[in-house]
Amino acid sequence: MYYFAGMDANAQRYLLLIKLLHTIIWLVLGTTVLYVLYSGITGCITIYSWWAVAAIIIEGLVLILFKGSCPLTVMARQYSTSTKHNFDIFLPEWLAQYNKLIFTTLFVIGVVLMVVRVI
Repeated sequence: MYYFAGMDANAQRYLLLIKLLHTIIWLVLGTTVLYVLYSGITGCITIYSWWAVAAIIIEGLVLILFKGSCPLTVMARQYSTSTKHNFDIFLPEWLAQYNKLIFTTLFVIGVVLMVVRVI
């Protein structure tokens, strides 16, 4: 069992489940951003490229709705008082800290390249 200091067993389980789910969703959305970037770089733009753009825009709207936080982060906060950026996800601290900056930059570059190739 994954151990979180100072937490009861149920809280540990809930936080572990949230971290697992959050990591899986992050992998899917991160791959989606990389697909947008790939589409823009290679010019291989399909309906899936535009669906990927839409999915990331929806993710952005969710983040705006939750004041910059993922809803899973809000849920995980109930089970942890950690101040680390990766308390709610299985990512290195530096990546969790700069995640939005890195992937927003890659997404914007990808979308710009896609639009330039289409027009």
